[in-house]
Amino acid sequence: MDSILVTGNGPLNGQIPIAGAKNACLTLMPATLLSEEPLTLTNAPRLSDIKTMTLLLQSLGAEVSSLQDGQVLAMSSHDLISHTADYEIVRKMRASNLVLGPMLARLGQAVVSLPGGCAIGARPMDLHIEALEALGAEIELKDGYLHAQAPSGLKGAVHEMRFASVGATENMVMAATLAKGTTVLKNAAREPEIVDLVECLRKMGAQIEGEGTSTIEIQGVDRLHGATHQVVTDRIELGTYMLAPAICGGEVELLGGRLSLVGAFVEKLNAAGIDVEETDKGLKVARKNGRVTAVDVTTEPFPGFPTDLQAQMMALMCTAEGTSVLEERIFENRFMHAPELMRMGAQIDVHGGTATVTGVEGLKGAPVMATDLRASVSLILAGLAAEGETVVSRVYHLDRGYEHVVRKLEGVGAKIERIKSDG
Repeated sequence: MDSILVTGNGPLNGQIPIAGAKNACLTLMPATLLSEEPLTLTNAPRLSDIKTMTLLLQSLGAEVSSLQDGQVLAMSSHDLISHTADYEIVRKMRASNLVLGPMLARLGQAVVSLPGGCAIGARPMDLHIEALEALGAEIELKDGYLHAQAPSGLKGAVHEMRFASVGATENMVMAATLAKGTTVLKNAAREPEIVDLVECLRKMGAQIEGEGTSTIEIQGVDRLHGATHQVVTDRIELGTYMLAPAICGGEVELLGGRLSLVGAFVEKLNAAGIDVEETDKGLKVARKNGRVTAVDVTTEPFPGFPTDLQAQMMALMCTAEGTSVLEERIFENRFMHAPELMRMGAQIDVHGGTATVTGVEGLKGAPVMATDLRASVSLILAGLAAEGETVVSRVYHLDRGYEHVVRKLEGVGAKIERIKSDG
């Protein structure tokens, strides 16, 4: 397996282009199953997860073509041949469960393996099941697969989710576009990726209101047509690279960044002593004087602080002045990066869903191991600020969520290289 070698070498300066959002694109791709007409996505990120979703859609009979070096995805589901999402594909990525709602709406049946992905908690499917059952679906679990059917078709309903799940919101919204009547989803997730999905569905002819709020109303239509849609900027990649100059010093402009995507995150950066300003090209981040100040962080659903930036923020807090408390409220098992940061000299005390970080003056390079997608990039960020060399192993996680990470960081002066394995 490949590894990444990082050598701390001071401030970073320059520009980093931000890709289209992984989580948005993985939601938009299954939307092709809702229509017989073509759906084209532009600004698609070039990631292994996108390839996995491509394989899944192709296994169902959809045509998926990757154009313009992977930044355009041309899809068509005019001739689906299967309604079964097989374990061998689904186990690689949790977002595979997003084919459930569209297949159920279009075909009246779906068989979907229980999903995989990063080992950051149980993330059960019960919220998805409850949402789709509210629309009249009949779902049972057999041999590790969800067997769903809607013998009389899906029907609009009022449903309030127990938790504002992003995936369950996306599945229900897609399913409801073809349901008979009106669906009202309460306690809906509000993430930008859901707003992006609704904008795409609306271009396809869906009638939806309320995206970005906790109540979404969908008026079912008989059919959806084709469309072309640009994937929204990846707010997690944006936040990750904003932390690079925050940790190392310097000034970096993130091309395509928008404050509206990372408001709660920017508030914490400002409190830590990091300057963030909007430019005509994106966001400019600078740290020019001394150590950052410790700040407390609690992860929350959007518009709160994103769980997917918690690991990277912990890396920043490792060298902050003072003590910070990071509370994880979204996923359990999401502090697996803490022991690896401690190998680099960080002082971290983890109790359940809370991590207390006492800042040190500097980190030391060390061999460390990535445990999940966001943990892997947090270790790279820590390595950029550490004295000496840091080798991050098991970086296949990284390829699921960050395109060209070595090239992008090299472009602003980082000393980083990917070491290919012999195997």
